[in-house]
Amino acid sequence: MDLIENRTVDEIGIGDHAHIERVLTRQDLILFATVSADVNPAAVGDAEEDGAELQQGIAHGMWAGTLISAVLATRLPGPGTVHLGQTLRFHHPVSIGDRITVRVEVTAIDKGTGHVKLDCTCTNAEGETVVSGTAEVRAARRKIRQHVARMPVSRLTSVGVRFGALVERARALDPLVTAIVHPCDDLSLGGAIAARDEGMIEPLLVGPRAKIEAAAEKAGLSLKGLEIVNAPHSHAAAETAVALVHDGRAGALMKGKLHTDELLEAVLDRTKGLRTERRLTHVFALDVPGQNRTLFVTDAAINISPDLEALKDIVQNAIDLAIAVGVETPLVALLSAVETVTGKLPSTLLAAAICKMHDRGQITGGKVDGPLAFDNAISPAAVAAKGIVSDVAGYADILVTPNLESGNMIAKQLIHLAGASSAGIALGARVPIMLTSRSDTVDARIVSAALAKVFYHWRKQRPLGVE
Repeated sequence: MDLIENRTVDEIGIGDHAHIERVLTRQDLILFATVSADVNPAAVGDAEEDGAELQQGIAHGMWAGTLISAVLATRLPGPGTVHLGQTLRFHHPVSIGDRITVRVEVTAIDKGTGHVKLDCTCTNAEGETVVSGTAEVRAARRKIRQHVARMPVSRLTSVGVRFGALVERARALDPLVTAIVHPCDDLSLGGAIAARDEGMIEPLLVGPRAKIEAAAEKAGLSLKGLEIVNAPHSHAAAETAVALVHDGRAGALMKGKLHTDELLEAVLDRTKGLRTERRLTHVFALDVPGQNRTLFVTDAAINISPDLEALKDIVQNAIDLAIAVGVETPLVALLSAVETVTGKLPSTLLAAAICKMHDRGQITGGKVDGPLAFDNAISPAAVAAKGIVSDVAGYADILVTPNLESGNMIAKQLIHLAGASSAGIALGARVPIMLTSRSDTVDARIVSAALAKVFYHWRKQRPLGVE
């Protein structure tokens, strides 16, 4: 392990010098902006898919200043140094890829106080001085030798970047008239109003008028301009919302403060519901930091243990959603514990059957492969290690789980351990349904509305048959 050692005040002489070299990287620039909160547009600007967007790629002036501090603290005088003062002049900009040499030289020493003055210069590979100045420090009187600290590995991630692009895309479309079913708490009501304010939806509030107005008053929300369709209780609100779709007054549903089963009972009613030739299925869209694409996990909320026919619709609905939001050729991984088909694991048999159905045109769009273990679905390194040959493995957009429990666990782990942003939507009915959770944030409800809006306008050109 590397050691660093200081020079005590008695060991330092006029003309002593030290230096370090550093190449400015993209990560240096963005990390400096993050920790300093200096988001100077000359350095960083709006977010893009893989993180903060670099404008001119010019370093913050004080980035070079911190390199001078690093020389003083680790080289000359070294450990135990107390930085007392610094002057800096900036002569030329430093850009990504520039190799900077930072040099300090002792110009004065006060043995009594331990104060040391140094000239400081930063030069680029062309020999131009980019920063110059002076520093005053207090050197240690005792010898210090210590190990170099092990710094954690940092990785740039941006939260919700792809969802931000989705919301922007949805804004360009006409607002989707949405029946908000029983919005009788601050989260569901506030989420609906926020989605309205973002241009995602035109909400119809369906539920007990008194409860909706009380929730608005408690949350400090204005209902001005919003239509309330009165319904005496949550069950009636679900039935009324479904009727609004039949009457052509609503193009989507958003779950408010009621149980999912209660809403779906009205949606799946065989005489008055919103059934189509497809089974109703749920898709989690997940914007996972560190991933270069949106991941779709299905089914994690509706179909508990899907058989072959249900799994077929789960896959097709997810493919349709991915295409609707802009994935040209969705890659679908059917998950199991292994990559080989075996009668000991029924999920591998279902995966193999789904792949064959896709080959025969019974499932359209994208590419489908399975069974695949989770690591082999999303990790190119795992795929290479196992020698798997597949157009899907390592790069899956859609993760199809064998049952609701595993799907829910994967989605919740990505949300709570990996920091993923999430949005949920149910597909397969006449209109998209935003199945928000009671714990969903307002942002999650806005993204769910954006998903529903984009999908609705895409589906208008490709209507499903009605049962």
